[in-house]
Amino acid sequence: PLEMSAKKPVPFLRQVVSVTKKVHRDPRFDDLSGEYKPEIFMKTYSFLDSIKKQEKEMIQKQLKKCRNVEQKEKLQQLLNRMTQQEQAQKKQQKLRERELSLKRQQRELAKQGKKPFFLKKSEKRKLELAEKYTELKRSGKLENFLNKKRKRNAIKDKRRLPSQKNL
Repeated sequence: PLEMSAKKPVPFLRQVVSVTKKVHRDPRFDDLSGEYKPEIFMKTYSFLDSIKKQEKEMIQKQLKKCRNVEQKEKLQQLLNRMTQQEQAQKKQQKLRERELSLKRQQRELAKQGKKPFFLKKSEKRKLELAEKYTELKRSGKLENFLNKKRKRNAIKDKRRLPSQKNL
């Protein structure tokens, strides 16, 4: 802006140079970025899975070679985090596949002229639990899982009961 003298009064109608304000946009909430579709996203960035796999193998090799306790602990934490992310991604993929198969079934029924039926959240949860049960039974880890579940429930029940001191 033009410097004005402080000695003479500022004119009532002075010319002001407008400065264009820089508009920041967040791609997460902006319409210009398009709509998020997880299937397309996974296809587009599928090459990252192979890179992650290579990195995981590299970390495992470093972990075997490493002698420093602190360094070894950090590498172990990193490896655990990577495996957890991988498992979460697989779980998400299974969930997406299940939902897609349900949608396909509904479309088939709609083509046959039947009224579409959408599952409630509780029904989906029951199906998921049944699938988990069959998976555990197939892998042979069902008994161990049920024992842990029983112990957890026993602890919860014990906590809910009134203590002997109060009686």
